[in-house]
Amino acid sequence: MMDNATRPGHLMLAEMAEQPRIWNELLRRHADFAAIGRAIAARAPRFVLLAARGTSDHAALYAKYLIEILHGLPAGLVSPSTMTAYGATPDLRDVLLIAVSQSGGSPDLVQTVQTARHGGALTLAVTNNPNSALAEAAELNVDVMAGAERSVVATKSYTAQLLSLYLVLEHWRGGDARGADGIADRGGAVLEQGHPEIAACAPRYRFAQRMVVTGRGYAYPSAREAALKLMETSYVSAQAFSGADLLHGPLALLDPLVPVLAIVPDGVAGAAMAQVIPRVRQARADLFVVGTPAAVAEADAGFSLPAGTAEVLSPLLEILPFQILALHLAVARGEDPDAPRGLRKITKTT
Repeated sequence: MMDNATRPGHLMLAEMAEQPRIWNELLRRHADFAAIGRAIAARAPRFVLLAARGTSDHAALYAKYLIEILHGLPAGLVSPSTMTAYGATPDLRDVLLIAVSQSGGSPDLVQTVQTARHGGALTLAVTNNPNSALAEAAELNVDVMAGAERSVVATKSYTAQLLSLYLVLEHWRGGDARGADGIADRGGAVLEQGHPEIAACAPRYRFAQRMVVTGRGYAYPSAREAALKLMETSYVSAQAFSGADLLHGPLALLDPLVPVLAIVPDGVAGAAMAQVIPRVRQARADLFVVGTPAAVAEADAGFSLPAGTAEVLSPLLEILPFQILALHLAVARGEDPDAPRGLRKITKTT
């Protein structure tokens, strides 16, 4: 009989459980985030670029939505190879470049920050390692305080990045970020309720070879991160699409053997999915929904999120059920999500 320390996925499970505590620790650092927000405001950037890889890329995409919606500034995701492989040296005056990385050790991100700083950009590193090369290369640095991750699959560092980016960007625009108060309690409730409910759903998808994950607006980064978690842990081919993009062609992928995992939260993003869900139903695809109780009630399976969470913070909660699903689905398929084949904790790209 296995003890908890040898059970497949025990590291991932333990790190998922740490998330509410980490969020509370970040929320106690308003003064630190306010100082960074003031430093950015003093430079008055007119454009924001975001550099990241893997899971951190999805946190950066969330920040892109925040910047464009709440700050009214254009924002884009960098292709690091333009500066590393191709040697481009763009003029980045009046630009804020934010590099998001768990380890802060990827050479291409470090070089991107160095090149951007040389080109006149204000640079900010958001990392889980304040002593990393990336943090040293940037003018400003945020420690997401997730602590060491022993599981190869990132969980707690991702949501810590989300909350850290929210706090930086909210303080930059002069807000007090008090809208995030209580989010840790809600996250704890999702984790407590989600494990038994979603563990019961996981065997439903044990033999799935392909999945489609979809969401819109702030929920689209959550869809991309959910797909990555499923690929990393269960080796299922999971493709993420914006709900709008799904209707522009990939809908043809759907049939009864391709489950669709949809995020339908309160707010604009959930309302925008109203035209997507009926088309999924027409394809007779199995539908798993994370979102409002009404949306979950219309699905084949799913999980209801707590009501009353601001849409801008919903991604912190949306991803938790998918972390749980990735864990339990991997175990149901006889895999160990703590040790995905071919993967290492730190990936260094150039």
